[in-house]
Amino acid sequence: MINTLFQLLRSGNVTQKTLFPDLADYNRGLPKITDADCTGCGACTEACPTNAIELRHGEESIAVFLDRGKCIACGGCTSACETGTIVEDRSTQVAVRNREDLVLGSVPLQNADDSKVAPSPFRKSLHLRVVSTGDNASDLEVGAANNPVFDVSRFGVHFVASPRFADGLIVCGPVAHAMQEPLRRCYEAMAEPRLVIAVGTDAISGCVHTRSYAQAVGVDAVLPTSIYVPGSPPHPWYILHGILLAMGRTSVHPSK
Repeated sequence: MINTLFQLLRSGNVTQKTLFPDLADYNRGLPKITDADCTGCGACTEACPTNAIELRHGEESIAVFLDRGKCIACGGCTSACETGTIVEDRSTQVAVRNREDLVLGSVPLQNADDSKVAPSPFRKSLHLRVVSTGDNASDLEVGAANNPVFDVSRFGVHFVASPRFADGLIVCGPVAHAMQEPLRRCYEAMAEPRLVIAVGTDAISGCVHTRSYAQAVGVDAVLPTSIYVPGSPPHPWYILHGILLAMGRTSVHPSK
């Protein structure tokens, strides 16, 4: 016991005090769209395994649209793009309130207006029930968000074992046809007010699993979804940003 105490005293406080730092250079993060002129070569769309990129040809220019809700962050598009239209984004403030806000474009898009969002009843505390529908990697990252380094509990966030004690659901993974009814029952067991956070690309859109025998869909096809956290799997900072966004304790990071 005494040796354990000495070890804790020597290690000190490892919790990161600076919220949402940019990812290290060795982590490519998610892709983003820049103002660089696209030549329409189509290399990015050919490299994307999930059809997350669309080129729209206009009379004078070509617009590029990237759906982070389908992106698995494989890096194929950034490697294939020779014009710098699609580059790596190491920002960790990537969660959004609306599904359409995950679609980034090379033409001006309307950013989310936080001033129009009603105050959250969960600003002081939030109890979450995690439901993993098949994405173990995202499930592990949710667990990492509560480790001593990220320590989501310092914001009054606690994970509970039953939906009856929960204010919200965190769903990790695609929602297969057989899982839709159990997920609805889990949601209905929660008292109002309640919310749903889709964590990871699979939970947002079903991703590659939509073409499988499981007939998987995104969470919002089954339940009203309040927050979308992209990534495959999402970094713990992405998840913390989504949780604090649900609590009304941070804002949407403006994206192109």
